[in-house]
Amino acid sequence: MTMPLVADYMARRLITLAPDQNINHAMNLLLDEKISGAPVVDDEGWLRGVLSKKDCLRAAIDSSYHRAWNGLVSDYMAPDPVTLNAGRTILEAAKLFAETPYRRFPVLEGGALVGQLSRADALRAMRNLW
Repeated sequence: MTMPLVADYMARRLITLAPDQNINHAMNLLLDEKISGAPVVDDEGWLRGVLSKKDCLRAAIDSSYHRAWNGLVSDYMAPDPVTLNAGRTILEAAKLFAETPYRRFPVLEGGALVGQLSRADALRAMRNLW
């Protein structure tokens, strides 16, 4: 049996954020879409970071001191996130999930963002192996 690839299980239709987007708008988007985080891409579509609900909590705490939502996604996102290559095997991705605290990895192909793989995606793929 051939080991499936990250590309076989990754989500291809993504909700993305922009670095210059208002953090309050980004937080509302994550909450409304019921997602725990999203890739941050520039105008050319290149990955610049990842924004999670945890990052939004930091923004909410900062905003409570000022009594106003201030800041941009770029102020709170995690820059230079760990990524997966679309051609890596699901087993390699599963090992990376097991060794790190991350819930999702942006997936790159030729340096361009092409998808995202979640822990659940990797687990589903592993379940389907046997």
